[in-house]
Amino acid sequence: MNEPTVEGRKLSRSFGWLALLGTLLVIAGVIGLVYTGVATLTSMLLFGWLLLVGGLVGLLHAIESRGTNYFWLGVVVAALNIAAGVVVIKHPEGTAEALTMFAALLFLTGGVFRLVGSVVVRGPQMGWTLLQGAFGLLLGLLVLFDWPHSSLYVLGCFFSLALLFDGLGLIAFGLGGRRIVSMVSGRPDETAPTPDEPIK
Repeated sequence: MNEPTVEGRKLSRSFGWLALLGTLLVIAGVIGLVYTGVATLTSMLLFGWLLLVGGLVGLLHAIESRGTNYFWLGVVVAALNIAAGVVVIKHPEGTAEALTMFAALLFLTGGVFRLVGSVVVRGPQMGWTLLQGAFGLLLGLLVLFDWPHSSLYVLGCFFSLALLFDGLGLIAFGLGGRRIVSMVSGRPDETAPTPDEPIK
């Protein structure tokens, strides 16, 4: 067995693992869309732990670089991340409500700016910009009017959709990569007859 064939099989196996990971992400995204409340709490806990771990890593990095001009800035930023992580982990529901309110305000302001900007500029993409602005404004109003109940499903829905689309992207990348590796390595099709076999 020659080396290119071995490397091709390794690459094909790696792309297969990517496709498998994408499948798991798609499954998790679908489950999250069904159970949005659980997905919301899960995303908040993950967010809290990311802040906490990032703060601890930043604190260790700041201690290692003590004596520099950025020591105290690193300590303050790390302490804020640790404190925010602890608060998010202890109060995921309250954090979800605050972030949902923030998201609704972002949708509202983004929608208003797109609407006003499209009317003032009147560019070639005016219709598409108007549609985006109207959609953002409507989404922000819907989330805001249903707040704080909307915090139970908005963030979980976004988190699940992100998992779903990331999973689909990994599946497409993994399957496409395996197909390209198979073409480059010149492996014969399994259905094609070998030279030792008669053609049926």
